[in-house]
Amino acid sequence: MKIIGYIVILALIVWGVMSVVKKPATTETGPIKIGILAPLTGDAAAYGEPALNIYKLTIKEINDAGGVDGRMLELVVEDDKCTGGPATSATQKLVNVDKVQVIVGGICSGATLAAIPVAETGKVVILSPGASSPDLTGKSSFFARNYPGDSAQGKVLADVAYNKQNVKSIYVLAEQTDYAKGVAKALESSFVALGGKVTIEEYPSNTTDMRPLVTKAKAAGTDALMLSVQTPATGQKILKAMRDLKWKPKLFIGDVMPGDPETMSTYKDVLEGAFTAEVGTDLENPIFKRALEAYKTAYGVDMPFQSYGQTEWDALFIIRDGIKAVGYDGTKLADWLHTSVKGWQGAAGSVTIGADGDPLVGHRAEIIKNGKTEVLK
Repeated sequence: MKIIGYIVILALIVWGVMSVVKKPATTETGPIKIGILAPLTGDAAAYGEPALNIYKLTIKEINDAGGVDGRMLELVVEDDKCTGGPATSATQKLVNVDKVQVIVGGICSGATLAAIPVAETGKVVILSPGASSPDLTGKSSFFARNYPGDSAQGKVLADVAYNKQNVKSIYVLAEQTDYAKGVAKALESSFVALGGKVTIEEYPSNTTDMRPLVTKAKAAGTDALMLSVQTPATGQKILKAMRDLKWKPKLFIGDVMPGDPETMSTYKDVLEGAFTAEVGTDLENPIFKRALEAYKTAYGVDMPFQSYGQTEWDALFIIRDGIKAVGYDGTKLADWLHTSVKGWQGAAGSVTIGADGDPLVGHRAEIIKNGKTEVLK
């Protein structure tokens, strides 16, 4: 009998211990962490700071509406400095320390390319609203973007130059970054296919004196000049050198400078008549209109880089809908982004993301007049 008694007592003890350590069957509570990668220092902070402003507005709107099933979304922000090394470190922290299942960002292509392998290893999905290098297309099943790649931008610019402006040769000044080189290569591929000739001159991002580069470009005697830069600050240095040298060539520029009010104002004379290609915005879209009004009310200025701003506004809402649909799980969210975002309505209009992770939208041709862009007729 004593043995039976001991067995009973032992069983009760084991049951008691298991009762203490057993995980409750209830669903998780507490905030849902969303990682953010953005350049918050250096020249590229010109993009990162407005993006973070937008994320703060959208996260508030989501949480004010109840979050996801009553759970609030919480931003975990890291500065990727628009470069590979810092982006790798920032992503490692988000994945391994903060344990996020999803990251929104980066904005810079080089930073995003560096972040993807870390996120993929940790089975964390990345949604980028701004990184546009063609090298990102189909890069990983854990990466998607709602901003289009630059293959479309290069193709549009090439078509305008060759078919509409009778340009047969272009000299390209391209900053040595993944984004800027990507635009230049996309332009070259399309322009050469049409029958034109392209000369690409790359330069380091830390170049301070642009006069030698501009002088060399002028001496080349090509029909037009193309500027492919990473940040407005770099572009402004080239525009200043062009003004100082009193050179006004037929000019084509990437989508960086048109979105920056300071560049468009300060170098209004140099940019007059220049051609560019941007992701179009629709001022009649009520969601985009509300986004612009919310930004102006909150920060006292117009939203800069509005073609990026519209996709940045949409990013967290897309992620919210994904979490609602499949849960807070990186693998499931990655699959959802690649298969289920079809005709999703946001500030950027109707958003569809293909199986390669790219959105099915493109760039439109524009011309700069009186310091503003107009759709090219």
